[in-house]
Amino acid sequence: MTETAERITLRDIRAVARAATWIENRRPEAEALLKELFPHTGRALVLGVTGAPGAGKSTLCDRFASELRSQNKTVAILAVDPTSPYSGGALLGDRIRMQRHHDDSGVFIRSMATRGWLGGLARATTEITMLLDAAGFDVILVETVGVGQDEVEIARLADVTLVVLTPGMGDDVQTIKAGIMEIADVFVINKADLPGAEKLKRELAASLTLAHRPDGWIPAIVPAIASEGTGVREVLAAAEEYRARGRDSSRAAHIWAGRLREMLRDRLLDRVPSDEFLARGREVAERLRDPYSVIHEWLKQY
Repeated sequence: MTETAERITLRDIRAVARAATWIENRRPEAEALLKELFPHTGRALVLGVTGAPGAGKSTLCDRFASELRSQNKTVAILAVDPTSPYSGGALLGDRIRMQRHHDDSGVFIRSMATRGWLGGLARATTEITMLLDAAGFDVILVETVGVGQDEVEIARLADVTLVVLTPGMGDDVQTIKAGIMEIADVFVINKADLPGAEKLKRELAASLTLAHRPDGWIPAIVPAIASEGTGVREVLAAAEEYRARGRDSSRAAHIWAGRLREMLRDRLLDRVPSDEFLARGREVAERLRDPYSVIHEWLKQY
């Protein structure tokens, strides 16, 4: 084992942070490192936290970290933030809400910019999650950027997906449409002290009676008030219950099938120079070539 890989498996925070930067910047040494670390993965509980902007995801993650640390568990938090239009980096709103853990060596927080990636995650999220798993963190919290109903990529990454809803954000039925309904393993009704919380819970429960998951699991609905820490322990207990029941080889195979598809797509895109897209795009726009011929040419060439 190389020195860097060994330091990561010993949870050396500097080595972990440096490797995360390699992965985000697509450095060639990152892939070799991840190959070496892969046998050390598969032990962490990966919790995905998704929901609309303003639902309180960051505050919940902050409270989750506090509760898990009280149980003597180590925690890594990947907070996917919007991309700055100026620097291309992450707007660090999520980290500001988690400052209480700054001096805790058992908590690692990393903000990631989406960099134009869709689905609520950043491009490198899956691989950095593998890195943190190999580093021995007990629980990895992945907070999506908060873009709404199309944030379903998290289901391909997380062992348990928490969907955070709040009352009073317009038409409640609109917040529980197909995409979000299908990926949720646990629903969290945050800000449950607000008017409409019970109504939202009833509507959600009614919607779940119409859904039939292949694994037979009926997602728990847990009220919470993240700002006060209320319901946090119950949410984590529901996540652990689902993990205990639902962790099987078929689910893992489906998750990895999605990841492999994503990794193959990334590698193929990396092989095509960026200026090649513009050059071929201009030819297609001027009707000098058709798009299908261009795609087949790239498949043969790269």
